[in-house]
Amino acid sequence: MQSIHNGIWPTMLTPFTASGAIDYSGVAELLRFYAERQVDGVFALCQSSEMFYLSLQERQELLRFICEHRYAGMQLIASGHVADSLDRQIEEAQSLLRQELAAYVVLPNRFAAANESDEVLLERLDRFVQAVPDIPLGIYECPYPYKRLVTPQILDYCLQSGRFIFLKDTSCDLEQIRQKLAMIKGTSFKLFNANSATLMESLRLGANGYCGVMANIHPEFYVWLYRHYAADPVWAEQVQQFIGAASMAEYQYYPVNAKYSLSLQGVQIGINSRTKDPSGFSASQRLEMQQLTELSRQARGWLGLS
Repeated sequence: MQSIHNGIWPTMLTPFTASGAIDYSGVAELLRFYAERQVDGVFALCQSSEMFYLSLQERQELLRFICEHRYAGMQLIASGHVADSLDRQIEEAQSLLRQELAAYVVLPNRFAAANESDEVLLERLDRFVQAVPDIPLGIYECPYPYKRLVTPQILDYCLQSGRFIFLKDTSCDLEQIRQKLAMIKGTSFKLFNANSATLMESLRLGANGYCGVMANIHPEFYVWLYRHYAADPVWAEQVQQFIGAASMAEYQYYPVNAKYSLSLQGVQIGINSRTKDPSGFSASQRLEMQQLTELSRQARGWLGLS
């Protein structure tokens, strides 16, 4: 079965025009930015993409554009898994599958409500897997509309099915990551950590990389850390301290703040969003992001990055 690259996977943003339409010139700008920062792949149609606020037609058209404009060597995975009923989820997935995708990504919280058991979830997940053949699958602990972590029972199903190739872990908990890595040891199944503060330790434990929101602000530090954490532990520790502290920006006014930081870096996108009103992005928050973006620029020089 096809695999996906180890390394750094930004959770791709969706730029919007002032009228609220998808800004495709901005999408192309984002792909250029990711390629210049040498990321290993891109996760499209995820929560950062505001997928719950995109119509199915918009998700189809956006994914088609991303596939057609991706850069050489840049792998793509995508979700867009937002429907409530299982029948609609199957139709949704079938309408989004493209040969350019390395995997289609499902959300455990779409298969069961918060008060429903893993047994209910697994019965629906298995029906989905049987109905959507011929593409590798990933599983993503998406925090919205509620966070449902992958339990040992669910992970065991994924491993036994032969269809799943990775987990995007959002537990932010090294002990849970350790337990999951122990379960997948000796298999080709991969785990990507979405949490910056635990990243280096998770890599030491065997995680395969990072897939998270901060790769939309300064992915170059994540790329550097992934490639050098073992060979250059002294500098790696400094980079880890920096990205861990900087990741508090996730809790500020995301994704508007990430779009603003990108605009400061020459990426021609606005700060429009469907999940947050840009007018709520305060003057002090803008100043914080200006300072983080400038600090990142200086830190690139410390590491010899262009």
